[in-house]
Amino acid sequence: MFKEFKEFALRGNVVDMAVGIIMGAAFGTIVKSLVDNVIMPPIGILLGDVNFSNLFVILKAGEIPGPYTTLADAQAAGAVTINYGMFVNTVISFLIIAVCVFFLIRSINRLNRKKEQAPAEPTTKQCSFCFMEIPKDAIKCPYCTSPLKLT
Repeated sequence: MFKEFKEFALRGNVVDMAVGIIMGAAFGTIVKSLVDNVIMPPIGILLGDVNFSNLFVILKAGEIPGPYTTLADAQAAGAVTINYGMFVNTVISFLIIAVCVFFLIRSINRLNRKKEQAPAEPTTKQCSFCFMEIPKDAIKCPYCTSPLKLT
């Protein structure tokens, strides 16, 4: 059983998938930081000093009555909230990741198309005596039986 598990775990696509998941998680962390720390602050300033991570709606007040100035205050008081500001941040993160993945896949597809469009090496040549199409490796023409030069 251990041998079978070892074969499964070390199979090429499993290792490739694990590397992809790890890289994707790291990339997601970078994009989250980009959105939270670089993109959203200027947008918040443009919209009148709005901190998107603190946009929430109170469904039920907590043990300590409000008003709550930040999401952290509301959560510390035990209030039930809908955190739509964090949702906006998450949607923007998703859109950035989706655009990056789109460009990555687009690049890979372009590389694959270039490989497919590469002309295949010819498999035939023309007999220099009778001008018939013959196999490229032929040393004697099957039509006119003339000896051919190796090319």
